[in-house]
Amino acid sequence: MTAHQTQQRLIEAGLIIDHYGLGDLTRGHVSIRVPGDPEHFYMKPHSFGFDEITPENMVLCNLDGEKVGGTGRKHSEVYIHSEIYKSRPDVNSLIHAHPTYAVAFSATGKNLQPISQPSVAFADGLPYFDEAIDLIRTPELGLGVANSLGQCKAVLMRNHGVSVVGSTVEEATILLIMLENACQIQLAAMSAGVGETFDAVQIKKLHHDITRPEQYTINFDYLVRKIKRLQHIN
Repeated sequence: MTAHQTQQRLIEAGLIIDHYGLGDLTRGHVSIRVPGDPEHFYMKPHSFGFDEITPENMVLCNLDGEKVGGTGRKHSEVYIHSEIYKSRPDVNSLIHAHPTYAVAFSATGKNLQPISQPSVAFADGLPYFDEAIDLIRTPELGLGVANSLGQCKAVLMRNHGVSVVGSTVEEATILLIMLENACQIQLAAMSAGVGETFDAVQIKKLHHDITRPEQYTINFDYLVRKIKRLQHIN
């Protein structure tokens, strides 16, 4: 993927996140590593919404969390990205957001159960970061988020938000949506009482089926087409 294509994917991810109402004004952020240069990543600029990312305003940062390119202002929580990228060479994209149901679920301190298809995507682990509710404005706190994430796909930041990672931006974006759906479903189920879950064999099979790379790309591309249709109508 070229630099231009990567930047376009970042823009599309922002449009999808905004379309699903996961943006929380201008506060969340999404990033992608630069192709062929794992020491740098493109990132949504500070003071703009997810739907306002452009090639001109996106920021280029290094793994120390320093801005090294772009006209936009870098987010103060850049250290979530830089420290996770340092810790996880397999991660090429990261989203930090404050989805309503995920934040509400994080406040319960409970574990996500495999009671829905979206939740099964996280059956291999969904840890908590609970060192702070505050903004992650230091490398030390960023490292704390990275350590809490471990080798998982996402981490619940208690009473704050979520950080979701992927080997591609398509994976990170679709997982963010799935995580919000999973938390919403579990909160609803908890109000009535959660019944018996399916056995580990069935959970493992479903996890494999819904976390294949093509699933992320297919659904990401569908959402891009959907947003373009809506833009054309409006």
